Amino acid sequence: MCLQKSVCYKVCFCLSRSRVCCKLFLELELVMDNDLSLSLFLILWCSLEKSLLVCVDVASDTEAVVGRVMKLTCIYCMKREEISAETKVDWFFIGEDKRKVLIYQFDREPQMPEDVEMYWKDRLTWKGSQDLQDISISILNVTLNDSGTYECEVSRFFEFNSFKHSTTKKTTIDLKVKMKASRDTTALYSEIMMYVLLVFLTFWLLVEMIYCYRKISKSEEQVQDTAFLQICSDEETN
Repeated sequence: MCLQKSVCYKVCFCLSRSRVCCKLFLELELVMDNDLSLSLFLILWCSLEKSLLVCVDVASDTEAVVGRVMKLTCIYCMKREEISAETKVDWFFIGEDKRKVLIYQFDREPQMPEDVEMYWKDRLTWKGSQDLQDISISILNVTLNDSGTYECEVSRFFEFNSFKHSTTKKTTIDLKVKMKASRDTTALYSEIMMYVLLVFLTFWLLVEMIYCYRKISKSEEQVQDTAFLQICSDEETN
């Protein structure tokens, strides 16, 4: 099919961004050189497969409730998944005393720092994803003392052939802990609109029923009048 397999590989790579798919594509090219539909289908499948793996950088919630679990969301999307990278994550807490304390980290695996304060032990859990684009953690059994600033510091060390590069990203979360959860205004407005819509639909249905009833009654009266006039007409004829 292709005059030069290197050209095919570049086209496939640009569309799918996956070396595995392209290798499979070239292997099938050797077996079925004339099957254009199969080759195009494979490229399309690879591109769709990669497009489903979407990373979205979302902000973390900043309000927690005493006694519940609070997830501190930290997202660091990788623009090139085909490049291998080593990831290191450090979570810090800054309280009222302005001390920056290391409370959790990821270095090849999620772990608590050896010198972590007793207050944080067994209260933090890893909620990150396998591809390490989501490097979130959760606080168990939230207390009022958990209010403060949390910093998620992510370092990536890239290596591509002989080229090495590192990047760092910091995400700051100002957490406020409350005794009771405040009602979400968006949910409140949605609930109000739902009830307004139900009342409107009920009223509209009632109007439609009255209209249909009057229309049917009027039709029956017209039928009766027509039948009466027909009877009178027959009697006059006789």
